Amino acid sequence: MFSGQQIAELLESLGVTHVVTVPDSTIGQWQEAIERRRATQLVRVCREGEAWQVAAGLYMGGKRPLVMIQCTGLFESGDAIRNAVHDWKLPLFAIIGYRSYLNQDTLPGDTCLVFTEPTLDAWKIDYRLITSADQLPTIAEHFTASRDRCAAGAILIAEGKA
Repeated sequence: MFSGQQIAELLESLGVTHVVTVPDSTIGQWQEAIERRRATQLVRVCREGEAWQVAAGLYMGGKRPLVMIQCTGLFESGDAIRNAVHDWKLPLFAIIGYRSYLNQDTLPGDTCLVFTEPTLDAWKIDYRLITSADQLPTIAEHFTASRDRCAAGAILIAEGKA
């Protein structure tokens, strides 16, 4: 949907200092472009729950991090989200790959479509769903609005065949 170059330029324009990530097959393709631009540092972690805590530490250290994971990792992240976003009240932002949203041919019956949005709702994270390339400006708008409100936010990037 988006090229790595588009995402790298967007992150730089938003002042994102670090992308904390466990990449998936879609958003992982952006890593090379992010690293090549050198404006945003890529931090790879082992587990998605760890990504939220690393981002929390970066935020408390005066940086502007962004968590980049797939929705399956969102499911694994519950306690880390609760701790960083609700107990510590940190305005962390995430870009989350929404597995199989555009097509279930490769994973018929994938329950990511059942649980992803309700999980974000349960954790009270304001999100926007991106389903087409013309929605690139929505990422910046939601990031900026979340930052201005000092609130957590997320972007769901629909994955699968366009």
